[in-house]
Amino acid sequence: RKGRENYLCLLNYQDLVANLQPQNERATTFAGLTARWIMATRDGDMVSGDFISWLMPLFTGGREAEGAGIMRAGFGLTDRRGECIYSACPHYRKCFIEKSVRKSRKAELVVANHALVMVQAALDQSTDLFKTGNNADKKPEEDGPVEAGRHLVFDEGHHVFDAADNAFSAHLSAIETAELRRWIRGNEGHKRQRSRGLKERFSDLFEGDDETDTLLNQALEAAKALPAPGWRQRISSGMGQNTTEYFMVLVHSQVLARTKNQYSRTMQTDCDPPVDGLTDAANQLRLQLEILKKSLGELSARLEMSLDDDAADHDSVSRTRIEAAIRGLKRRANLVLSSWLSMLVSLAEETPEEFVDWFSIETAWGNLFDVGMHRHWIDPSLPFAQIVLEPAQGVLITSATLRDRLPDAPDDWRFADVRSGAYHLATPPHRFEQVSPFDYANKSRIFIVNDLNRDEPVQVAAALRELFLAAGGGGLGLFTAISRLEKAYAHLSPKLMTAGHNLYAQHIDPMDTGTLVDLFRVDVNSCLLGTDAVRDGIDVPGESLRIIVFDRVPWPQPTILNRARRDA
Repeated sequence: RKGRENYLCLLNYQDLVANLQPQNERATTFAGLTARWIMATRDGDMVSGDFISWLMPLFTGGREAEGAGIMRAGFGLTDRRGECIYSACPHYRKCFIEKSVRKSRKAELVVANHALVMVQAALDQSTDLFKTGNNADKKPEEDGPVEAGRHLVFDEGHHVFDAADNAFSAHLSAIETAELRRWIRGNEGHKRQRSRGLKERFSDLFEGDDETDTLLNQALEAAKALPAPGWRQRISSGMGQNTTEYFMVLVHSQVLARTKNQYSRTMQTDCDPPVDGLTDAANQLRLQLEILKKSLGELSARLEMSLDDDAADHDSVSRTRIEAAIRGLKRRANLVLSSWLSMLVSLAEETPEEFVDWFSIETAWGNLFDVGMHRHWIDPSLPFAQIVLEPAQGVLITSATLRDRLPDAPDDWRFADVRSGAYHLATPPHRFEQVSPFDYANKSRIFIVNDLNRDEPVQVAAALRELFLAAGGGGLGLFTAISRLEKAYAHLSPKLMTAGHNLYAQHIDPMDTGTLVDLFRVDVNSCLLGTDAVRDGIDVPGESLRIIVFDRVPWPQPTILNRARRDA
C-alpha cells in the first residue's frame, strides 16, 4: 500500500479528458495511451508502479507550452489535492485508491513505505505533536482506527530516522497555507480546472440545514486570510494582500537580509531576532488562524451531531461522505492548524526545547517557489517511539548499515539505538547481528583521487571517464550538487559514447529515477550519473555495477537543523 498520491484518480482522468482541446493532438494521444494503460494496469500505481514512466516526458519534450499542459495534466491524475468525495464519486467501486485501502484492511500482510506507516499512525492518534514532547499520556481519539496490536517490520532501518523527521515535522509555508485555502474554498484562479472546495463537495448533504450552512460560510470567510492565487508574485514584490501574505513578506525579507548567497536554491535563517513588524504580523496571523481552527472544529462537531440526530435521513453513501468530511476537518484543525498556532506563539515567547524552528526561502529557476517557517523535532525518533513503536505489539528493524563497527568498540549499539528510537523505550530491545555473506574486505577496493582540482569540471569529468573506461562500464557517478553533475555530463557523454558505453543521467534524461536505474541495470556496460536519490535505497545486483565514483564525500548539509542536532 502506498499513499493516495501514488495512484491514478479516475475522476481526475475523467476531468482531463473532458477538458481536452481537439487541436492538441499530443495531449489527446497522451490521454489515449493512459486509457490503454488504465485497462491493463494491476493497481493504478503511477509512481514506481507499472505506469510507463517515460510516456509523459516523451510527449512534453520540445514543445514548451503544449508540454506544460500535458505535465500539469499528468501530475494532476493522482490524488494530491485531498478532495476525494469517496462514495459520491461515480468511479468509487472501481477506484484504485479505495481498492488498495480496503485490501490492506483485510490483509494479513501489508507492504508499505516508512512514511505512510508513520503518517497513518500520527493521523490515527491525532496527537498534538508540536506543543510538547510529553505525549506519552495522550490517547487515540475514539473516531480513529486504532492500529495497536500490529507487528511491524521496518526494512532498511537506517532510513527510519529521516522518515520520522519528515513525517513529524511542521511547515507554516506559503505553499502549505495556500493549499489549505484551496481545500476549503476550491480553485479560485483557474475556472476550467476541477478543484472543488468544501461547499461544492458536501453542501448537498445538509441542504436546508441553516446552522450547518452558516458554519460552512464562516469557514469559507475565515480561509480568506490564507494566500490567494498569485501569491508568489505579490510576496516577491513585498505586496501581500492578506494576513498570511503580510507575514510571509516579512519572513521573505528577513531571510534575504541575513543570507549571503542569494543565488542558492534554499536559503535559511534563524527566527530570532525578528525584523521589525514580524512579531506583530505573527500575532495577527495567529488570531486569524484561531478563528479558522474554531470554524473548522465547529463545522466538524455539527456534522458529527447530524450523523446522530439525522441518522434516519442518511443512507450509507451519505454517511461515508460525512465521515470523510469530518476526518478531513479534524485533521486540518487538530494537527495542521494546531501546529501552526504553536509555531507562531513561539515567535513571541520561546521555542520548546524539543524543537528547532527556522525561516527559509526556496527558489526554482531563479524565482520564488516557497517561503515560510519550519519546525522539526531535534530527535524525531522520540515521536516515532511514542506513536509507532510503543502502541505496536512487536517491531523488527533490520539494516545492513545502522550500527557502527568501530575498531575500539566492535559491539557498540548506541548509534543504532538512538537512530531507531529504541533509546526511548522503557524496555530494552533485543539485538541480533548476522555476519554478512559478502567478503567486502577482500573483494572491494577504495581509491582516493587527490591529484586534481575538484572545482574544475573538466578535470573531474576526465577522472570519471578514465575510471569508467578502466572498469569497462558499469560505473555509477554520484554528485552532491546537480550543477556539477550537469557540467560533468557535458564533458563525459561524447567520449563514453564513442567508446561504446551509454551514459544515463538523473536531472538530464527525461525519465524518473526508477526507470534510469532499470536501464542501467539491464544495459550491463552503461554508466549512470545521479545525486542522493540514486545513492540511497536502490539495488543493482550482478555485473551491472562494478565501480562507484563520488565526486565529493556526501556530508550532511550545514543547515540550521543539522547544527541544532550536532549541538544536542
